[in-house]
Amino acid sequence: MDRSPPPRASLQKQYLIAYNATSALLWSILLGRVLLLLPLAGYQNVYAGVGQYAKWTQTLAVLEILHSAFKIVRSPLLTTTIQVFSRVLLVWGIVNTWPATSGPSPFYSSMLVAWAVTEVIRYSYFVLNLQGEVPAWLTWLRYNTFYVLYPLGIGSEMGCVYLASTAARTRATKLLLWDVLVLYVPGEFGERGRGRSWGKGVLTGRCSGVCDVYAYDDAEAEGGQGEAAREEAGGLSDT
Repeated sequence: MDRSPPPRASLQKQYLIAYNATSALLWSILLGRVLLLLPLAGYQNVYAGVGQYAKWTQTLAVLEILHSAFKIVRSPLLTTTIQVFSRVLLVWGIVNTWPATSGPSPFYSSMLVAWAVTEVIRYSYFVLNLQGEVPAWLTWLRYNTFYVLYPLGIGSEMGCVYLASTAARTRATKLLLWDVLVLYVPGEFGERGRGRSWGKGVLTGRCSGVCDVYAYDDAEAEGGQGEAAREEAGGLSDT
C-alpha cells in the first residue's frame, strides 16, 4: 500500500519546516547580537542595537495565529493568540512607546535573552520533529529550560512594564499598565503549573492535554513517520 503523504500534506510539512527553520535562524541571530552587545556596549545600548530587529522578529510569530486559524497546526486558537500578542504588546506597545525607560534597562536585555534562547530551542525542535529525528538532548532542553527561562522572562517583562508605568504621562495610562502587571500574577502561577505537567508528561511518555498547546498536526503530513511522531510526543508533535 502506498504510504506516501498526499501532495497538500507534503507541501504543508515543507512550509512548516521552512517557517520554523527561518524563525530559529532569526532568533539565533538576535541572541548572538544581544550577547555581543552586552559586553561590548553594555545593556544600556542593546535596544539601540537590536530594537527594530527584535520587534519584527517577534511580529513574524503572528503567522502562528493564522496557522492555528486555518488548521495548519493543532494549536488552540485562543491560547496561541494570547501568547503571541502578549509579546507583540511588549515590543510594540510597551518598549516601542517608552524606549527611553524600558529600552536601556537590564530588563529589556534579559527579556530578549530569555525569549531568544527559548525560541531557538523551540523552533529547532519543531524542525527536527517534523523530520522525525529529534535528538534526546534537544528534547531535554525543550522541556527543562522552562524552569530557568520562564521566571527570567516573566520577571524581565514585568520590569519593562513597570518602568513604562513610571514614564506614562496620564493617570489612565499608568492605571492600565498597573493592571497589566496585576494580570501577570495569576498568569505566572498558571504557566508554572502547566509547564511542570507539560515537561514531565513528555519526558515520561504520559503527555496529556497540556501537551496540546502549540501542537503541530504533523502525523498526517509526515505520512509513514506519523505514528513514530505520535509515540515520541505522547500523541502530538508539540509546538
